[in-house]
Amino acid sequence: MRAGQLSVYPCAAAAALVAAGLAVPDLPRAEAKLHTAEFLSKTYVVDRKYKSMTGPSGTQTIHLLTSSPAELLWVTGFKAVVVGADGEASMSQEFMCHSNLDLNGAIHRRLFNLDRVTPNRVFTLSQGQQEIEFPKGYGLPILSNEPFDLTTQVLNHNIEGQSFSLRHKVTVEFLRDAELETPMKPLMQVSANGLVLVQGKDGYFNIPEADAQVHGPGCLPGASASNAGGVYTDEYGRKFTAHWVVKPGREVNSTNVTRFMRLPFDTTLHYIAVHLHPFAESLELRDLTAAKSLYLSKARPAEGKIGLSHVDYLSSEEGIPLSADHEYELVSVYNNTTPEPVDSMAVMYLYVLDREFKRPKP
Repeated sequence: MRAGQLSVYPCAAAAALVAAGLAVPDLPRAEAKLHTAEFLSKTYVVDRKYKSMTGPSGTQTIHLLTSSPAELLWVTGFKAVVVGADGEASMSQEFMCHSNLDLNGAIHRRLFNLDRVTPNRVFTLSQGQQEIEFPKGYGLPILSNEPFDLTTQVLNHNIEGQSFSLRHKVTVEFLRDAELETPMKPLMQVSANGLVLVQGKDGYFNIPEADAQVHGPGCLPGASASNAGGVYTDEYGRKFTAHWVVKPGREVNSTNVTRFMRLPFDTTLHYIAVHLHPFAESLELRDLTAAKSLYLSKARPAEGKIGLSHVDYLSSEEGIPLSADHEYELVSVYNNTTPEPVDSMAVMYLYVLDREFKRPKP
């Protein structure tokens, strides 16, 4: 062994150099391991047609880790597929209605010392988009002891006279903060929901006196609520629904979503997941104040069947600027090519940079 050479592992070598009073460069660390947690829903029997939001469903409580003490995790991805009753057999994804992952908002706000309103919803996946992967370096912070509610549902628009036993296989991807080489950029979820007016003087959610030049045209009046969703009332007595019926033909609906989004600060938008029902053509997020389109998601129908084969999503490391004092609008386009009314939804789940994030105390 040559003079001065240390035949020890790097961490021991560093300790020896420190003891000798020599400068020690930062030692390289391996890239953090991507962890996955996989869950199966109960078995659903589909033996007849079920429209969107009406098929068999269930909710289960899950945890990503059971480590003690609790540790900070970063959720970076979410995937859901329909499989057979054995949890492995390949099945047609036309049976997918949705997979929802929800946190307990009250618990999450307490753990992260948040004063602002936060949604329970973390993810929704549905026909057309069944996987989410955030841009590299971005994630949703949670603590390992936080419980999730996983709600899954199946549907059947096309097949009669057969019976199927189905399950959802759901995978959550995450990183452990203790294993990170570089800090993550924290995301928070903000939703923008398309609405229709069921009752009230105009179609502007939580806007007392609207100006069409500032707030857009407002959502469709006099529309019918779908049986799949309820009606709720805004602060000024108007009644809206996010589950509505589209009559035969083409329908364009504009909703001012500024009060739905409730942006607490200026930020940047890094991911958009889109939730639409069959016969949707597109969903667009517009900045009314700046008079420009921020993102247009196009939907592609399933070939020869009722359903969606693909829905566009946005993923951006650079991000799109959002301003808390701007007005925003969601514009949905449906084209019902059947002779009967169909149910619909139009939602963008916006994942934006959380500029107020503070690491939770142990």
